Amino acid sequence: MDTHRQTVSVITPVHPASIPYLPEAYESLCAQQMPADWQWRWLVQEDGTTGSVRRALPTDMRVSVGMNRPGGPGVTRTMALSRAAGALVKVLDADDRLTEGVLARDIAVLGADPTVGWAVSRALDLHPDGSTTAVATDPPDGRLTAGALHRAWYDSDRRLPVHPATMCLRTDLLLALGGWMALPASEDTGLLLAVSTVSDGWFIGQVGLLYRKWPGQATSQASHWSPSERATRIKVIDDRVAALQRVQ
Repeated sequence: MDTHRQTVSVITPVHPASIPYLPEAYESLCAQQMPADWQWRWLVQEDGTTGSVRRALPTDMRVSVGMNRPGGPGVTRTMALSRAAGALVKVLDADDRLTEGVLARDIAVLGADPTVGWAVSRALDLHPDGSTTAVATDPPDGRLTAGALHRAWYDSDRRLPVHPATMCLRTDLLLALGGWMALPASEDTGLLLAVSTVSDGWFIGQVGLLYRKWPGQATSQASHWSPSERATRIKVIDDRVAALQRVQ
């Protein structure tokens, strides 16, 4: 694999409320010990055109900042994808933190078996007081066969047994599926269910992410839990999975 391919592009969409957490996300990236000849690039994308995200970040050649007219997280992530380089894409929300070693573990799993297209890790909820709690639905460490996640999602009132915010996947697979879904929320869930329909994945049992719980996060807003909107998001996601199953 050439040097250009040995890059993990870490994609982070940002809305104004999450800007204060960007330094912690950056620190968690800087703490990563990368395998020999591998590097990360951080593709930060503002959901808007104020320039406030660029001003909040340090000067670092590994950090690339872009902007787009407001379009929501799915549009913003996909706009950042235009700057991706390398074999792998890692998701990182602006208010979350990677744990030490997670990028090396992702690279090891995806580098060991070309039939594995994506990986997810264990996540802990990070509370405002600094405490953490575990997510109780983690599957056993190891391979997740294509289709398994959607069956679990369907059987659990459309709730995933793994955390989509921990996803790392092959860039070619992400591009082939068109990036993130253009939904007002659940765009990461939609992507994970799509990639897990067409490719086997891997669950890494070590903690890879601290998922911040705070009042300003999108999933804390009443609109996120609107029954009619949630039903619409679920239908589009399920329909996409069904279509991918038909065309394989």
